[in-house]
Amino acid sequence: METALFSAASLFHDPDDSGDEMQVHADEQAQKMEYEERIHKFPGMELSIREFSSHQLNANLLWPGTFFFADWLEKNKSILHGRRILELGSGTGALAIFLRKALHVDITTSDYDDKEIEENIAYNCKANNLDALPHIRHTWGDQFPVPVPDWDIVIANVKQYPNLTKTLSFLLRGYTGSSQNAGSTTITSKSETQVPVKFPMFLMSWRRRIGKDQSLFLEAFEKAGLEVQHLGELVYLITPSSRLLKR
Repeated sequence: METALFSAASLFHDPDDSGDEMQVHADEQAQKMEYEERIHKFPGMELSIREFSSHQLNANLLWPGTFFFADWLEKNKSILHGRRILELGSGTGALAIFLRKALHVDITTSDYDDKEIEENIAYNCKANNLDALPHIRHTWGDQFPVPVPDWDIVIANVKQYPNLTKTLSFLLRGYTGSSQNAGSTTITSKSETQVPVKFPMFLMSWRRRIGKDQSLFLEAFEKAGLEVQHLGELVYLITPSSRLLKR
């Protein structure tokens, strides 16, 4: 597909321009984003996704882990049915768009408190024949803009971000889902054993196998009253400790 680029040539001004006018115009140009729009293969479908070529807050191009996580979630789709899902660090919105189109789930996207990221997710929804998904602007570690969290499942394809622990602690320990949505289910691990799990839960796809240094990140979850289970491969399950879960 064509790449949509914004030229830097317009940053050069007529010598008669005033200093203030030049600064305003330069600021406007700086706000314009550069994009790359490509076709990506997801399980059973192709999606047209516009990615940032450069954005100071965004991971820009899709991570390879996005496709691995999409495949894992599709294979474990039974746990998603009838659940309210929140994706943290949605980036382009590609994973959420896939889940909405393939599995018809109720999903909300979220990323930094940034207008361009939100608008790009809406663009990608439209490009793939979807209405814009609900979106929440939120920078991890800051106060969450929704005071009463009721998402049954939170998902993310992440690397090590200490502030993620603060946001997850609020979303999982403050969960107020109805008794109809609460309860438990099972997930099939890599060893084909059935792992019992409860709602709410956080499913995290890590970029690579977690080593000794990264294990400190998981220890931070445990110190926050969250339990961590490795489901095999690169997927981890985080749930609130029973004694701390609000009901």
